[in-house]
Amino acid sequence: MVLMLRRAAERARTHTHTHTHTHIVWNAVRCPCWSMGVSRLDLFYRRLLLTKLFIQGWGRPEDLKRIFEFRKIIGDRERCKGLVPNDYPVFINKTEEQSDCRIHDGYFISPLEELVPGILPQESVKARFQFIVPKTWRKNRPVCIHLAGTGDHYFWRRRTLMARPMIKESAMASLLLENPYYGYRKPRDQMRSSLKNVSDLFVMGGALILESAALLHWLEREGYWPIGMTGISMGGYMASLAVTNWPKPIPLIPCLSWSTASSVFTTGVLSKAVSWRQLEKQYAVNSVYEDEIIQLLEYCGADSFKMGLDLVKNSPDGLGSLAHLLGLTPDTEPRGGARAQSAAQRDPRGGAGGGAAGLDSLLSPGATPPRRLNLHTSGPERSSPPRQSLQRESLCFMKGVMDECTHMANFSVPVDPSLIIVVQAKEDAYIPRTGVLSLQDIWPGCEVRYLNGGHISAYLFKQNLFRRAIYDAFDRYLHKYSNAPP
Repeated sequence: MVLMLRRAAERARTHTHTHTHTHIVWNAVRCPCWSMGVSRLDLFYRRLLLTKLFIQGWGRPEDLKRIFEFRKIIGDRERCKGLVPNDYPVFINKTEEQSDCRIHDGYFISPLEELVPGILPQESVKARFQFIVPKTWRKNRPVCIHLAGTGDHYFWRRRTLMARPMIKESAMASLLLENPYYGYRKPRDQMRSSLKNVSDLFVMGGALILESAALLHWLEREGYWPIGMTGISMGGYMASLAVTNWPKPIPLIPCLSWSTASSVFTTGVLSKAVSWRQLEKQYAVNSVYEDEIIQLLEYCGADSFKMGLDLVKNSPDGLGSLAHLLGLTPDTEPRGGARAQSAAQRDPRGGAGGGAAGLDSLLSPGATPPRRLNLHTSGPERSSPPRQSLQRESLCFMKGVMDECTHMANFSVPVDPSLIIVVQAKEDAYIPRTGVLSLQDIWPGCEVRYLNGGHISAYLFKQNLFRRAIYDAFDRYLHKYSNAPP
């Protein structure tokens, strides 16, 4: 399948006259996505995919309420101590001998099932992983945990493209965790990788944060060191979220991901796969989303408002419809925008955290909601035609809930950001960076490396550079913490 994708990508790159040079630019200079243009290959590849996302809508309001309340807990590292015990049980049930490595198949019960019972589909409760270990170690016993990107079911793709080469190149072990909703953990009624509800993405993220902690504890108990995390695309987002929750310095290498998923589903090419009509319909007929769910959102949303304004000013032809949809012009700003931006400047984490309330009280229906986030625009907007208004409100609601659960500014800063090497594609049409906080602003001291090309070409042709960043981050850790083995 990967070879077929690579051949298709080569044909697409030739047909669409995309960049033919593939040299890498290693630097930490900010690189605005839209000013550089977007990859035609990304746009071409997106047109090949016909499946729709979120075909059943936002998800049950009670599920959204529970996961948002739980996000407030896992968003603050200090409040998470003890959520996943150091001795959390992890099991190996099969080992396969290979010429250069051993492949262990393992499993454990997701900690999310105990902490937020019933939120996971039954098929996703049992977490599965593969542990690829070299037969001969060169120095120490390093392990990198790889989280899966969109559509990465089972383990073959990560094992073939990353783990096996890492065995040969550096004798580094890889642990491949399977995402909830994917592979063996996919609900029976889900079609391929198409999550049925917006809430499924948030449940997946909460589960992976806790499951990563369980695996990190297990690797420490087994004497592996140093330990780091990586992922590509959605896997990079999930690895980043997991590291924000880990109480020790740890190498992190998120590839082809950025500071929030809100732009991915509202302005990136993947937004065209969203079932907007279903979301609009559900938002219109069920007032609980506007009347109650919005009150649970803590992130101030300044990025979302700024994103709309910047796209109006700087976007290329073809994005003007977004300005019409949002009802924005370069000289206007949604009500609350200035207030939200000033709040973000005072507290980049959006006011989350604080207090020593227990898990049960924070997840209880009577928990006191935080300040209300106003996602609506001022005066004239309310007299707009119903269809346009509904589109605008659904889009703003999507930005709000996505920022709440995926924006890195809504989570703790990793213990040592200097151990983070972010790898991004300059012309990534899947991960827009315009109008959102830079990871360098959220995690001062992290490094960002930019590759030429787009999301798809980087994934298919530049995984050797992702591995190079992993080795560099681990070397950086060894240089700073050579006396830190458990």
